[in-house]
Amino acid sequence: MRAEPQSFDRVLSSMCTPPHPAAREAAERFLATNPGDPATYPAVAELEEEVVAALGDVAGLADAHGFVASGGTEANIQAVRAARDLADARTPNVVAPETVHFSVRKAADVLGIELRTTPVDEDYRADPSAMAAAADEETALVVGVAGSTEYGRVDPIPALADVSGDAGALLHVDAAWGGFALPFTDYAWDFADAPIDTMTIDPHKLGRAAIPAGGLLARDAATVDALAVETPYLESSTQATLTGTRSGAGVASAAAALEALWPEGYRETYERQQALAEWLADELAAVGFDVVEPSLPLVAADVPAALFDALRAAGWRVSRTRAGELRIVCMPHVTREQLESFLADVRSLHSAPTPAADD
Repeated sequence: MRAEPQSFDRVLSSMCTPPHPAAREAAERFLATNPGDPATYPAVAELEEEVVAALGDVAGLADAHGFVASGGTEANIQAVRAARDLADARTPNVVAPETVHFSVRKAADVLGIELRTTPVDEDYRADPSAMAAAADEETALVVGVAGSTEYGRVDPIPALADVSGDAGALLHVDAAWGGFALPFTDYAWDFADAPIDTMTIDPHKLGRAAIPAGGLLARDAATVDALAVETPYLESSTQATLTGTRSGAGVASAAAALEALWPEGYRETYERQQALAEWLADELAAVGFDVVEPSLPLVAADVPAALFDALRAAGWRVSRTRAGELRIVCMPHVTREQLESFLADVRSLHSAPTPAADD
């Protein structure tokens, strides 16, 4: 095969990034192992237990339960599934802010459960009063986001815990992207801050593990047990994950990345990339664009559609929010030099004259 993976030199919108060297090496060593059959592959099964415990340390949960998933989508689907199956409701529903990741919409569709989304406040964060109004005795799960994919916002998780408690529902926090940055901020987002039941947190994003390596954490073993199905032809008797055969590469790389980087490596990365995001926001504002102040290393700016299209044509891998703003994610591979080159193109293309229309 002659194809080569693309360079990350102009990738500014992805929430994935090249893995840490130790994670890459570990992924290659465990490529042929299957943590979906832990009795046959005990070495990678032990690594998965280590990863779950380490993710618990990241997320403020001393006795964590869960597993390494294929990514945030699987983890979110499984959180909704567990809540549905544990609920004492005939027609269970899920209440979430409109900024919830699209994987929760997938979960509702796949699982046949009603998803009720509510408006967010002026800072793009969940509105607890709106979510409380949407919840009722049939609500099985309340979802909050800790690091939204469009604006990097952190919902008021303790207030959402009050909403879920009043409704008798479980509380799920989607920290797939933000989970490896938030420990170094003042946000209240983790298991130590609120009675959270489940959390999505992805090592293959800011955690610097190789793809695929998502994570689902649960406060109680019973939540994970609710997902288990019998696996009669395997050496192990049950399986709680959505996928059957899984990549040992993701598990091993997550273990290696966490060992190499938690906590100080992640702290240094967050502080560097957050400073870059704040600098970029100031530079885009200086050009004259309306900018959403970055809570985490993600910048959104309202740029003309023609400029966005021109940047894409120039090779920059950028994306839009649903409202149409330019969206830049300052992942670990994004550098000051890279952003200076990007800004040079922004200024040049923004000031270029618009071709006159034909008469």
